[in-house]
Amino acid sequence: MVAAEERAGGGRARGIEAARDEFYRGDIGKEIAEFIQSQGGFVSESDLAEFHSDIESPVSTTYRGVTVFACGPWSQGPVIPQTLNILERFDLAELGQNSADYIHVFSEALNLAFADRERYYGDPHFVDVPLDTLLSKSYAAHRAELITMQRAFGEMPGAGRDFVERAGQRDAALQPDTSYVCAVDAEGNAFSATPSDGVGSTPLIPGLGLICSGRGSQSWLVPGHASELAGGKRPRLTPNPAMAFRDGRLYMPFGTPGADMQPQSMLQTFINIVDFGMDVQQAIEAPRFGTYSYPESFWPHTYRPGRLCLEARIPQGVGENLRARGHDLEWWPEWTRIAGNVCAIVVDVERGTLTAGADARAEAYACGW
Repeated sequence: MVAAEERAGGGRARGIEAARDEFYRGDIGKEIAEFIQSQGGFVSESDLAEFHSDIESPVSTTYRGVTVFACGPWSQGPVIPQTLNILERFDLAELGQNSADYIHVFSEALNLAFADRERYYGDPHFVDVPLDTLLSKSYAAHRAELITMQRAFGEMPGAGRDFVERAGQRDAALQPDTSYVCAVDAEGNAFSATPSDGVGSTPLIPGLGLICSGRGSQSWLVPGHASELAGGKRPRLTPNPAMAFRDGRLYMPFGTPGADMQPQSMLQTFINIVDFGMDVQQAIEAPRFGTYSYPESFWPHTYRPGRLCLEARIPQGVGENLRARGHDLEWWPEWTRIAGNVCAIVVDVERGTLTAGADARAEAYACGW
């Protein structure tokens, strides 16, 4: 349809608009709505006709001279700048990459950010998210003071805990999902996206080859939760691509699949590059860890108080040290898809080079031409 509109003289912009109208307001939209309702769903033709994508400003922070942009609180994106603000209070290079002290501080900083995610993040059209406070350096300084080197929190800290108690505690297998793509062209334009909706748990619409999104399962049914289910309200999504700039110039688009592990594996890769001077492929392949001391974004929002997982390439002694501090330790295999599948491109403006890295934990590729 886009090509046909261009040939007719309407131009590309008009062609895209015509294709969008056909999808959301034409016969395709009608078929989508009819199928969903036939399966007991609630999406109507008017829901599709009224839908539009907003152009929104990203959230951001600076970390050791690097400006990092992330997605807004309709996703878990602000976890990235919030965690960076806390970690900036610590000399991570002095602690040593993947030492017990390093993993302890890093995971506790993540736990603090995830606690705020649970209390405050939601569709800003419905929820007043206090981003100015959450992303401030002064707030991060206060949160960093809550971290003690001797003892782990052992549960989700702070204001979000009441929702955990009301949701209950369950255990379920950790599931990977999602995809990620980034690109940088010869002019320095960058693209970073986490397109995601898999076919594993959602039906295919007959005759269209389209799936029904299962992302509604990331909403909450707990009254008062920032991501509580409501008509027209976006669920708080896990996909959260990011982009970094240095001195006002593009430095790195980066992202990953991995549900609640996304900001964790992205941050570990980013810190490996910025604080430890690794090249992008080394940074991606370094052993990872993951905290699960929060309710997961997907229903049934499984909560594992104090759970900390380590890839088995991390020394056993480090794990035992962390266990002694109160972390509920679990060992992953040496390489696991659950730890994320990061891809990134590092831009060296002075040398005029692009260096891409792709994760070995799942199918991923880096290429250039």
